[in-house]
Amino acid sequence: MKKFFEDIKKDIKFKSAGPGKKLTEDTSTKPEVQCSSSSKQNRHAPSEGAQRAGAAALARVEQKQRPKVHTSQDAIRNQVKRELEAEAAAVAEKEKASAAEGSKVKDPACLSVSGVYFTCPLTGATLTKSQREVHIKEAILMRFEEDEVEASVMMIHTFNKDREKVKATVDIISKYVDNICKNPTEEKYRKIKVSNKVFQEKVRPVEGSREFLQALGFVSVTFPVEGQEEEEEFLVLPEQSPDALELMKERRDRLQRGEPVRAQLDRQPQAFRPSPNAQRFELPPEFYNLTAEELKREQQLRSELVEKNAMLRTKAMREKEEQRERRKYNYTLLRVRLPDDNLLQGTFYAWDRLPALFEFVRASLVDGWQPFELIAPGGQKLQESEEVSLVESNLVPGALLTFAWDAAVQADIAAAGGKSPTLLKPELLETIRTLS
Repeated sequence: MKKFFEDIKKDIKFKSAGPGKKLTEDTSTKPEVQCSSSSKQNRHAPSEGAQRAGAAALARVEQKQRPKVHTSQDAIRNQVKRELEAEAAAVAEKEKASAAEGSKVKDPACLSVSGVYFTCPLTGATLTKSQREVHIKEAILMRFEEDEVEASVMMIHTFNKDREKVKATVDIISKYVDNICKNPTEEKYRKIKVSNKVFQEKVRPVEGSREFLQALGFVSVTFPVEGQEEEEEFLVLPEQSPDALELMKERRDRLQRGEPVRAQLDRQPQAFRPSPNAQRFELPPEFYNLTAEELKREQQLRSELVEKNAMLRTKAMREKEEQRERRKYNYTLLRVRLPDDNLLQGTFYAWDRLPALFEFVRASLVDGWQPFELIAPGGQKLQESEEVSLVESNLVPGALLTFAWDAAVQADIAAAGGKSPTLLKPELLETIRTLS
């Protein structure tokens, strides 16, 4: 049938070319049709009506064969991958420029920590701040080979920043599933018209929504619509068995429980030998909520005004200014002086809570199960049970804390003839360094 349409198309082009004109045909996308010269000479030219009918039929055949946007998960993933590669190149260029600017502010050799790093929860890779988003998106796309449902759920909740739009999409897709499960034999609930206003405005713009529907079993099909020349695209789900319907409900629940995949801050635990420089903090530009140029300007202004303002501000004014200064930081570098004078260092978000600090210290100790205390600069005893942020505890952008075992517990251990607990874990002591 298709060969017949191709022959008709050639006849139409030959006639339209006119006498004396050379007929050219683009063969780059179509296989060459082999015809004998004798068959060409013997074939009668089709009538004008047959030509019109053949051309229309051929157009429909070609339209069905032409790949539609979003009908192939591979095509979508390839498109996203190309976008990610372009995004990664732009980010790398920006990071390079930022690093160049940052080097003008501080000598990297004098920094207390080389930078801020993150860990991908899907691959375990260590990433810079600029690499994390692109890497996670690529890791999610690779997940499609293992579990399409899981990957599409991750895609919906991670690729789209507007949480309200994500919630609206999840609610609509959940409604699709609910209607199908309640009316499994009614075809209308298993057909989604792609041009439908709700689908176009609420579902289609959210990345990953189409992939999730395809993971449920929906397939793209075009149907003729009364009163329209062009056929309409529908997403159609074949009739499901009772077991398949239960599986759909489970996948709907996974969609509803989905959370964004976020890179986790790498605290970069590091042990240092006793040092007189324990209270000295030289931080890289990543710690600041400012550009390198803004940071340089802030430092210059601060040094010029510090003496002038010291005598003019009240205590309340100074505290308010200090809080405002601390909000300029995204991260904080904390050190803990241990009973043997060794130091434990880690990186935190400025808005991390005190329990996160205690958990970090406990995870670094051999006997972390024993109660201990952390004392902030100025003698303030920190309370692990308090959900107070590090910035509110005046531990931003850097601070030296003092560690102490609980005195009462240690007294009981000593009375029972026990030994003093071991401090840092061997893996930290193996990489212990001297603080420069």
